[in-house]
Amino acid sequence: MSSRPRAAWPLVAVFTAGYLAAYLLPTIVGRLSVYLGLSTAQAGLVGSALLLSSASAGFSLAGRVETYGPCRPARVGLILCVVGYGCAALAGSVPLIVTGAVVGGFGSGTATAVAAAGIAAQRDPHRTSSLGLLSVSATAGALYLTVPHLGGGHRLPFASIALVALLVWPATSRLGGSAPAGPAVPAAGRLPNRRSGLVLAGGMLVWSMAQNALWGVSSRIGVDQVGLSEVTIGAVFAAALGAGLLGVMGAGVLGSKLGRAVPIGVGTAVIAGSIVLSSSADGFGSFATGEILWNTVYPVVLSYLIGLAASLDVRGRWAVLAGSASSVGVACGPVLGSVLSEEAGYQGMGLILGVTTLLIALPVTAVALHTGGRPLVPGSVRRRGGAPAALLAVTTGAVPGAVPKVGAPEQAVTEISIPALRRRRLGRNAFRTAGPEGGQSNAYASTSDK
Repeated sequence: MSSRPRAAWPLVAVFTAGYLAAYLLPTIVGRLSVYLGLSTAQAGLVGSALLLSSASAGFSLAGRVETYGPCRPARVGLILCVVGYGCAALAGSVPLIVTGAVVGGFGSGTATAVAAAGIAAQRDPHRTSSLGLLSVSATAGALYLTVPHLGGGHRLPFASIALVALLVWPATSRLGGSAPAGPAVPAAGRLPNRRSGLVLAGGMLVWSMAQNALWGVSSRIGVDQVGLSEVTIGAVFAAALGAGLLGVMGAGVLGSKLGRAVPIGVGTAVIAGSIVLSSSADGFGSFATGEILWNTVYPVVLSYLIGLAASLDVRGRWAVLAGSASSVGVACGPVLGSVLSEEAGYQGMGLILGVTTLLIALPVTAVALHTGGRPLVPGSVRRRGGAPAALLAVTTGAVPGAVPKVGAPEQAVTEISIPALRRRRLGRNAFRTAGPEGGQSNAYASTSDK
């Protein structure tokens, strides 16, 4: 990606198209089970195959988006979404539907990888990721309100994702063309913050797995344990999605005022409590409170996790890798929830997931604290009586990489002391600019002692 940030709205559009399949997974799995006669486990495996294909695309493209340029892989991903999900919508046999879902999932992962790399190059990655989550939440919410009234069996959810990908296609022209030819960012290089990135990616995998383990069995908890009707559970989920929209907007307004560690740590602790409350609910009030509170805080923490991953590498490699690890967790979550609920019951499952989520908060919050250094902003490094160093780098044609980018950690300045005797022996005329001059390249020339 180019070092110059581009407009955010094309990235938000591509992010929406790539992330929408994960948001619509419950209705996809439900309709496959109802209209095609698949068991719950079989329908869940189809959804897992879709998400695993999406994750594999992210792992394959990590660090390669800037090589191809953002426009080309984004268009390839959207084409795969249209073709794959379109074929799944038109097909009537299970093998063809599975094939279309896997192809479409790879396209979703490709589009998400391009968006994640672009978000990492933005001046404010958290704000852009919040806009992306707000957009995909609103789109998914609108589809959840309309799709149940239109029928269409398994075809309509797949067709909706394909249609959104088709509508997003014009936005790819604003992503930029081929990769920049300048030497500012090498085509290949060692991943920065390797330890922090690995901890964050592993934490997001387990974190997402725990969230989707609950999401996969939430409706069963409402029916079997609380005794609610399907209509009532649908109303609770609709209210929870609306609360999620408010949470994302609140995260966008809050921004970086509290840093990243506080929202991630405190938010994950609240999520852990919500998981325990929902899984142990014995009435409408506790069930609705747990689900709504959980869906309010979940996207807030997710937006900060995406922003944290983007801050680890301006080229977006950790954002793509952490997002792909999260997709793996999303894919495995429903299976984990089903196994735990059968073996330990809903309350036991909730306790296990809640404790696991709380434990994951510790290393992830530590990463946020470790990488949350003081940012370098225009004016933080100045020449005496001059302009900011970042501004000088732009206006004077400095060598790329010689001056840190805006947002990079500020470098320490070390004072060099000169003995008083030496200062007396060096006159003002003893110094001149560095570089070749008169066949010499010394930074200063000594004069004869007086």
